[in-house]
Amino acid sequence: MTDSNFDWFSAADLSRAYARKELSPVEVTGDMLKRAERLQPHLNAFVLLDADGAKAAARASEARWQRGEPLSPLDGVPTSIKDTTNVQGWPTRYGSHATDETPAAEDATVTQRFRAAGMPLIGKTATPEFGWKALTDSPLQGTTRSPWNLAHSPGGSSGGASSLTAAGVNPFNHGNDGGGSVRIPAAHTGLVGLKPSYGRIPQYPADSPFADVISQGVLARSVLDTALALNVTAGPDPRDWRSLPAESRDYTVGLDEGVRDWRIGLSLDFGHVKADPEMRELVASAARRFEDLGARVEDVGPLIEPLQNFFEPLWIGSFATRLRLTPTQLHGKLDPGFRAAAEKGLSITLADYAKSYEAKSKLARDLALWHQKYDLLLAPVTPTAAPPVETLYNSEAFPRWTKGAPYTLPCNLTGQPAASMPAGLTKAGLPVGIQLIGPPRADHVVLRAMRAYESANGWTWPQAKVLETLARL
Repeated sequence: MTDSNFDWFSAADLSRAYARKELSPVEVTGDMLKRAERLQPHLNAFVLLDADGAKAAARASEARWQRGEPLSPLDGVPTSIKDTTNVQGWPTRYGSHATDETPAAEDATVTQRFRAAGMPLIGKTATPEFGWKALTDSPLQGTTRSPWNLAHSPGGSSGGASSLTAAGVNPFNHGNDGGGSVRIPAAHTGLVGLKPSYGRIPQYPADSPFADVISQGVLARSVLDTALALNVTAGPDPRDWRSLPAESRDYTVGLDEGVRDWRIGLSLDFGHVKADPEMRELVASAARRFEDLGARVEDVGPLIEPLQNFFEPLWIGSFATRLRLTPTQLHGKLDPGFRAAAEKGLSITLADYAKSYEAKSKLARDLALWHQKYDLLLAPVTPTAAPPVETLYNSEAFPRWTKGAPYTLPCNLTGQPAASMPAGLTKAGLPVGIQLIGPPRADHVVLRAMRAYESANGWTWPQAKVLETLARL
């Protein structure tokens, strides 16, 4: 397929072009819709496209730019919403036959805020059933594929968003992260993926069994775009009592202040995770870039005990909650892996759940105390590069606790901000991510570290391997 000359523009690039009247939101949104339609048979990343609605929003945005009255710097920048999140008038299917086509009665908070910023919403993106795993395939939607290599997964559960962003459809796309679901797909597709602090972006409606660990975010190709997205989505919502108080902060300010004299810890295994040797080498090499930037990086050894014994009750107990809400006659249509985990969760007791919450509090306290000494923690995002699309998640060959999300889940349990940045390519040409973990509620610190690393890393879009794959479609 051929590219338009602005397909790989960042949101910041588009904003500047709109202000100078060099591009129009109508032109860009129309192009993104056409690109999405051409790629859909190959990537299977969308579950719904709304061309009419997106074009109407783009026309309204164009009129605002013509008057010099944009709603935000992101006015007219198209994006999409993950299909775990409400968009008024669109169904929320969660990749499951256990849901139906009933349109959502109102927008989720994050959807409202994208609209309030003037962003056309072109559609909803694929997720595994109920967002349960770090791969993106579902009984309802089928298999979503990576533009790096169609035989491999773009990760999950925000895999539709990562596939599209890496393929040049929109500068960034919405995702959410309850165990690594922004960071893992970002790592598998070479993107920037920030999981903000828990509560930084409100969750309404908070009707998921995982509401205590989920953070909203985006999958982007640049740190500046990530900061711009946070600017328009962060801030409290009275409908979410867990949302954090307002910060009088522009997250784009201070991005380039660097990390000189920061004290940074590096843990390649947390003390128990067995990453592929190639992954360890790439992440260790990426960590050395922080030394080039003037930081002091030191190996900090074991940090976190194996998670399964403490936290499996939270995971499978939450699945069991979802299963209890699903009519028995539909159980046979569920993802077999999800159903097996959920049925196992039916035996979880209140005491089991309470012990997990006690361990969750202890982990949060331990890491907060650790950050009194260190500005940042570096680690891999995943133990392996993107697995083949036929991989069975949480199977004996690919267990959740050792290969799925062992590096990312701790930060969902503690609520602290964490991000994935590109660390390089494996010999097979698949991306690898390095994880940047910040102190509690210090999103600006993580963004500053992300930008410093980005400036030294030399990773640019479009990536040659992706262009090769797209050229064959």
